Amino acid sequence: MMLVESLMMTVASIVPNFLMGIIAGGGIQGLMMLGSGFFRLPNDLPKLLWKYPVYYIAFHKYAYQGLYKNDYEGLYFSSDQTGGLDAIISGEEILRDEFQVEMGYSKWVDLGILLGMVVVYRVLFLVIIKTVEKVKPAISKFISVKPQQMTQVMENPTATAVHMS
Repeated sequence: MMLVESLMMTVASIVPNFLMGIIAGGGIQGLMMLGSGFFRLPNDLPKLLWKYPVYYIAFHKYAYQGLYKNDYEGLYFSSDQTGGLDAIISGEEILRDEFQVEMGYSKWVDLGILLGMVVVYRVLFLVIIKTVEKVKPAISKFISVKPQQMTQVMENPTATAVHMS
């Protein structure tokens, strides 16, 4: 939840109004979900764009893999898919072979990556806010047009009808 909040804060700092923020944030979330390995297994993702870089940027990948590792590691299941033999399959085999989860690191590394992403998005939000705070007045000053002042000049103030008689 903190990660999504941080991402949406970053998006909100870039877009001009809340409606565009909802649209842009939803689009970013959708693209990350599509490339996270949930709807298609990681090895089945197209290499260009979806595998590199979306798969590795999408925080959903690390959340799913951490969840899977937490639920399946250390468990054993009986399998009836071995041709009549009563075989035992470990949770690690299911994760590696069926879900194509990266087993080279633990669920705590996934959690650490997620927390690191929270920090990165928050720092990015701060940088964007501070940059806009400094740059926006300069841009407004450059773009804004000074109003033309109207000056009225009287040629001879004593030449009015009151002074003529």
